[in-house]
Amino acid sequence: MATTTSSARAIPRTSGTRARLVNEAELRATLSTFRELSDEDWRRPTVCTGWNVRDMLAHTVGQYEEVPRPWVAARRIRRAARTHPLLGRLDGHNEAQIEDRKAVPGRELIGALAHFAPQALIALRRMPAPLRRRVRLSLLYPEAKALPDDSVDYLGNVLVARDTWMHRVDLCDALGAEPVLDGHDREIVDQVVLDLALAWTGPAVEIDLAGPAGGRRLLGIGSPAATLRAGAVDFARYVSGRPVRGPLELEGDPGARAALTAARVVF
Repeated sequence: MATTTSSARAIPRTSGTRARLVNEAELRATLSTFRELSDEDWRRPTVCTGWNVRDMLAHTVGQYEEVPRPWVAARRIRRAARTHPLLGRLDGHNEAQIEDRKAVPGRELIGALAHFAPQALIALRRMPAPLRRRVRLSLLYPEAKALPDDSVDYLGNVLVARDTWMHRVDLCDALGAEPVLDGHDREIVDQVVLDLALAWTGPAVEIDLAGPAGGRRLLGIGSPAATLRAGAVDFARYVSGRPVRGPLELEGDPGARAALTAARVVF
């Protein structure tokens, strides 16, 4: 039986209620994966330039720590402007997160993530909806203007889970393992496809993603001029600018293929 290809723009944006379940599921999956690491695994390099596995977790802890404590983020941003003047504000801030915990062993960082992440998710839920929609991430990071929505609402409903999920994929890549996927992973990948669709200006193309988080979606309007076939996780790696690990097939009109080749989504 043929799988229906539906418009990617028809994907509903993750609601606050759904985001709570997705965020909690991703946190459980991430903590579970980190808890399985050996002592040697913490030193493995990741695809994030200059970061090993321990560094990546220190960054993730810092991200969650700052949600209920935005003054911590502001302090790190100010310090990074002095200590990393050649980096953009966001990249410098990420380095400051790692530097603040440079002496903390990986096992202790797992405890810190288990401590701060639930606090962050509670803080996001408790923020009044009008305030979540009004407060802009670009006030702290000019890079956030590239997002389809730079509100705190988008942060809580989409970006928190996406960032954590992508780093879980990075961790699995560093270990040479495959990420374990369930229903919440599909929600995360769907939001990546939706963001790509909202920014798409090229000809109509089809994205055919395999696996539990996959599906077939149409970017643009009309008959597809090209098709991209990949596993859902490899698609996310691809549009984030990361190396893919499995097959990624592009076929069809050269111009449409070129547009798919250049496609990127902010993670």
